[in-house]
This record gives sequence, structure tokens and C-alpha cells, in this order.
Amino acid sequence: MDLQQLQRQAIAVHDLYDELNLAERGRIWDRQDFMLGFMGDAGDLAKLVMAAEGTRTMPGGRAALEHELADCLWSVLILAHRYEVDLPAAFMRSMTELEEAIGARLDGR
Repeated sequence: MDLQQLQRQAIAVHDLYDELNLAERGRIWDRQDFMLGFMGDAGDLAKLVMAAEGTRTMPGGRAALEHELADCLWSVLILAHRYEVDLPAAFMRSMTELEEAIGARLDGR
């Protein structure tokens, strides 16, 4: 599955959440709500990484870690969608810039 397929599935789930939130709360999430949700997921992921490294206790084990990684990816895909960012192009651009910058530093050692 490529990134565009992942984004299409993420958007389908996003649309279902819009329906659910509208039905249950009378409003849908805006971009800020998605960012705050992502921050919550990132915090949960941090706790699970700490548990995987033995520095804290958290229930769920590997399955919970996988779930939170997927939640964080979903949030990034949705934020890119909501801000109309071509994520594959932005990723490739950023990775190329990093490769060049790191390569230049390594060459200058």
C-alpha cells in the first residue's frame, strides 16, 4: 500500500468521524481539533515507547504501540489533507534536503 492509498483510507475514516461527531456533538472537528488529537496520540505513543524500553509500565504491549503509531500516522495524513499539503512531494523534498545537508556535513569532517 502506498502513501496515497493510505491517505485515501484515512480520509474515508475522517469522513466517518465527521458524520459521527455531527450526530453526537452537533459539530465536526476543525484543523485545530485534529492537531490537538495528534498531540494526545503522540503523548500516548511516548508512554508506550517508554514501556517498551522498560522505563514505565503501560498495558497493551506491542499491540498498543502499533495502534498508537497508526493513530499518529492517521493524524499526519489528515492534517496534510486539511492543509492541502502534497505529503509525498513534501516528504521527498524534505528527505532530499536532509540527505544533502547530512552528506555535506559528513564530507566536511
